[in-house]
Amino acid sequence: MRDIGIDLGTANVLVYAKGEGIILNEPTVVAIDSESKQVLAVGKEANQMLGRTPGKVKAIKPLRDGVIADFEYTEAMLNEFMMKLKGKSLFSKPRILICCPSNITSVEKNAIREAAERIGAKKVFIEEEPKVAAVGAGLDISKPTGNMVIDIGGGTTDIAILSLGGIVNSSSIKTAGNTFDQAIIESVKNKYKLLIGERTAEEIKLVIGTVHNGDKNKKMEIKGRDLTTGLPSMIEINEKEIEEALKPLAMEIIKVVKSLLEKTPPELSADIIDKGIVLTGGGALLKGFPELFEQELKVPIFIAESPLTCVAEGCGIMLENLNLIDR
Repeated sequence: MRDIGIDLGTANVLVYAKGEGIILNEPTVVAIDSESKQVLAVGKEANQMLGRTPGKVKAIKPLRDGVIADFEYTEAMLNEFMMKLKGKSLFSKPRILICCPSNITSVEKNAIREAAERIGAKKVFIEEEPKVAAVGAGLDISKPTGNMVIDIGGGTTDIAILSLGGIVNSSSIKTAGNTFDQAIIESVKNKYKLLIGERTAEEIKLVIGTVHNGDKNKKMEIKGRDLTTGLPSMIEINEKEIEEALKPLAMEIIKVVKSLLEKTPPELSADIIDKGIVLTGGGALLKGFPELFEQELKVPIFIAESPLTCVAEGCGIMLENLNLIDR
């Protein structure tokens, strides 16, 4: 029997098996037959269908803003992933550690617990994402010193100040990776009357996305549907334009970080000035974040070694040391 950790993210699901490392990393997408409600594909396979499915096939994202929006399909997706892994004869009835955003309600927590029990967990632990991300980023949160983590995921940005193995202060906002994609879609629509899909928006974000010091000369060609003619069309867009769309969102995150720091005990604030703030989550990879944060917060900023897998790796460390888990 193996213990496993699940990072149930809005954008990706990562599964960590004790002694094995990360054994699954797939997009949080389910493709269903809209008539029979049958699950046709999950993960990478379903992700390729987003925005490209025939009438009766629907590709859906069962988690929105870090919260399970559709329990039935979340459970079906987890089930499919578990079946995939069972093929590797990994476990019979594992103990499962699941990570969730810091502001979910006890009702939502119970629902996650029930879903895990139904897919065959012997025992379920639920941990808050920023705490697990901090552990995964290599911070020692068990000591009586302050650590601060900003975990920019797909659906939520979780900000937490940790000390003595627990969260002292935390905040979770819905400004995150998906919000950045939507801002790019809106900006292109308003400025160029061109309609683009989520996948194109994400590609733009990865190639020329920035929140600080955008460069007008860094350009990219994008394709979409012209809203005036209704025909396919191609335009060129530059990094500076993307910065204009994304910087206001980055400032929203900074505003929340500032208000959290204002509520922090002075001793812990002093620790944070010494140690800096650690950025984790896929959003940490967006260009310009460290520079903008340092400029606005006057605190050193560090990006975790592997921001995308921080939470899953934190799950692993916590499974090795179950004493880190709040009973």
